[in-house]
Amino acid sequence: MAITTCVFDAYGTLFDVAAAARQAAAEPGYEALAEKWPELASHWRLKQLQYTWLRAVSDAHCDFWDVTQDGLDWALEAVSLQGDDALRQRLLDLYWELQAYPEVPEMLKALKAGGLQTAILSNGSPPMLDGAVQSAGIREVLDDVLSVESVGVFKPHSRVYDLVQERFGCARNEVLFVSSNGWDAAGASGYGFVTAWVNRAGEPMDRLPWKPAHVLSDLTTIPQLAGL
Repeated sequence: MAITTCVFDAYGTLFDVAAAARQAAAEPGYEALAEKWPELASHWRLKQLQYTWLRAVSDAHCDFWDVTQDGLDWALEAVSLQGDDALRQRLLDLYWELQAYPEVPEMLKALKAGGLQTAILSNGSPPMLDGAVQSAGIREVLDDVLSVESVGVFKPHSRVYDLVQERFGCARNEVLFVSSNGWDAAGASGYGFVTAWVNRAGEPMDRLPWKPAHVLSDLTTIPQLAGL
């Protein structure tokens, strides 16, 4: 079947999750972060994800904003910057205004011009996602923004992927699902979506029962993969 619907993970896929730490490190007053921001950004993202997995398997769901703050607190301590309340608040504020990767707006415009349906499917809470979408200026090229909050469990639970079919009425193999997380792309492959893993960092393939159909270095070729 032809692809009718392109669905994207948000954080790390459309939005640069390292942008908050990188921007704060360049601002006056946060010089202590200047040499440590790449390490902090890496720790922050990893702990944020790990906490979603642990909460999913232990049936202890919470708002994604909670795990985002918990992950940041762990990361700040890991790089010996805990206790700087101003820095913590600035990083959290910037997370609501994450930059989109440079190719994102034109890629989404091409999909819409080609008649495809487009959406975000994210662990993020609706207010967080709304802030990022508005900041990136991509609202007009998205048909919907789907959050796990409507099902109360984080990815890669199948109930999350169910949201796409429920919203768009499409078959699983009509969906091109795109994620920067190898585990997310793998989970979506097992679910039955056609998947693309955006492996910007050149990481090894996850050792899981399922593999993404495509491995990309950025999102530029998504319209071609969708058949345009």
